[in-house]
Amino acid sequence: DIEGLPEQRQRGAVGSGFLISSDGYVMTNNHVVADADEIQVSLNDRRVYDARVIGLDEPSDLALLKIDATDLPYVEFGDSDSLRVGDWVLAIGSPFGLEFSAAAGIVSAKGRSMPGRSTYNYMSFIQTDVAINQGNSGGPLFNLEGDVIGINSQILSSTGGSNGISFSIPSNVAMNVMEQLRDTGAVERGLLGVRMREVDYALAEIFGMERPRGAFVDDVQIESPAAEGGVLIEDIIVEFNGHDIEHFTDLPFYVGQYRPGTESRMRVYREGELRNLTVVLGSSPTNNVAVIEPEVVRERSNPLGFRISELSDDMRRVTGLSGVQIAELNEGPGREAGLLVGDVIVSLNRQEIDSADKFASVASNLPESGFVSVRIVREGQGTTMALELAP
Repeated sequence: DIEGLPEQRQRGAVGSGFLISSDGYVMTNNHVVADADEIQVSLNDRRVYDARVIGLDEPSDLALLKIDATDLPYVEFGDSDSLRVGDWVLAIGSPFGLEFSAAAGIVSAKGRSMPGRSTYNYMSFIQTDVAINQGNSGGPLFNLEGDVIGINSQILSSTGGSNGISFSIPSNVAMNVMEQLRDTGAVERGLLGVRMREVDYALAEIFGMERPRGAFVDDVQIESPAAEGGVLIEDIIVEFNGHDIEHFTDLPFYVGQYRPGTESRMRVYREGELRNLTVVLGSSPTNNVAVIEPEVVRERSNPLGFRISELSDDMRRVTGLSGVQIAELNEGPGREAGLLVGDVIVSLNRQEIDSADKFASVASNLPESGFVSVRIVREGQGTTMALELAP
């Protein structure tokens, strides 16, 4: 289970934080203070101050507080991008209320996403083996130079206690969020306007890549920054503003570091070539996809394990789709790939499908073995799947 460290928000709950300026600005986790009626900050010299919230940011799980004090000692942020797997790190916090406790460990991995936690789509965590427990949330993670390179946030545990797998928010993310919270009390993030997924081995083979990498574009929102910038369905985004995109989760993380209106450079893999694109990030999504129930007109069988039907003229007119619909699904490559009855097939083996005759022609010329692509529209959303053909 993935757990935010102090799971219970109750009277007297304890979390951690750290001073980032001499005039009393404090960083901590959003989940530590989000539901609090009153917040108090206890310093190492036992002074206690009432704190007020300057800003909260749930997507990054960060919060900025302020206490009325001056001439305070504070810590400096380091460069989290310079961290390497195996580097030693030190966490300081108040596990189970045990104030100012230190624990050491190493960086286990970088660029981790949270399994099953869509809240943190804009986050790419540092994974460590530091013993982190309830009460450590919001505390600093230091490198050996004494710079803060992370903020402790989550643990992976089946018991609620430390299991040697903990996650910290990178300092470079925290600095960006802190500056916006301090200036405006809120965080603005850029929007690209694509729906994407991981590039697996099958997709890499189909699209001629040397190895799986990047973010596969399943759909481009109408009139989105991506659409205006020339991003196409089935593009594979491999670089954004100079940052390599190894996994699809890297893309929202990097896009989220830039504000709306930022002109951004992208490299995409398209038709066997790398192409350079420029997009201006937006701030809100658009979605004008119409969905209606298809009408079965005529059916045909095929060697992929399903039967298809033509789309009715009404469905073509209302949705703008050209393709064929899956009318019956049997054992075979289609079912194994995850196709469903009702899916509308718009391309097969990277060839556009606009009729049952075209589908039959393409299907009859498929290779006997290997992977082929099929692009479908399901409930108004397009996606590309890989069918594995066996001799």
